[in-house]
Amino acid sequence: MKKIEAILKPFKLDEVKDALNEIGVTGMTITEVKGFGRQKGHKEIYRGAEYQVDFIPKIKIDLVVDASLSDKVVSAIAQSANTGKIGDGKIFVLAVEQAIRIRTGEFGKEAV
Repeated sequence: MKKIEAILKPFKLDEVKDALNEIGVTGMTITEVKGFGRQKGHKEIYRGAEYQVDFIPKIKIDLVVDASLSDKVVSAIAQSANTGKIGDGKIFVLAVEQAIRIRTGEFGKEAV
């Protein structure tokens, strides 16, 4: 099993969710996060005053899938979240040793 963490622009969430549903992803966790990468934030103007915004709002998607599906999931996220502009986000893929469904006690793939 693989855990996939994707950080992306908030307005791309629906497109990514639809792309994941099309390939059979049945569940995910969405978190509103703030952060910055290479762009180090940006400047905004409010009522004529310019100020630095260090942490940019993003969406973080966490999902665990069977290892055989992980390449499709990464590809779907990368294609649907891409705008071609700075700040599109990142995707991280991690190995998952075990998953347990609390309600039923199922382990492994059955728990996901």
